[in-house]
Amino acid sequence: QVQLVESGGRLVQVGDSLRLSCTASGGTFSRYGMAWFRQALGKERELIAAINYSGLRTTYADSVKGRFTISRDNAANTVYLQMNSLKSDDTAEYVCARAVTNWSTFVPDYRHWGQGTQVTVSS
Repeated sequence: QVQLVESGGRLVQVGDSLRLSCTASGGTFSRYGMAWFRQALGKERELIAAINYSGLRTTYADSVKGRFTISRDNAANTVYLQMNSLKSDDTAEYVCARAVTNWSTFVPDYRHWGQGTQVTVSS
């Protein structure tokens, strides 16, 4: 079984930086694409960043492009989300997910999900 556990979410101020981590167990982490999603109160879930199996390809939602960076350390079975210049609109539950392919921006490809970690950005 694949298990994903996020950490790092907390209360921060506008303009701060924060790094989230997601550590996987089970499966073969290095073979699969990973992504970060977020869901803010009253809004739909949003794919904000994805990374391929090797870490050489990434993509970002327009809402976070230039501020957030997704990366992975396959030796540590971990994917990261570095968040800079945080805004109030970044307040959300952040969830990592693993695809069943080696690269995907197609949401149904993401079949394994973490429990989420809350990021709150004070205004």
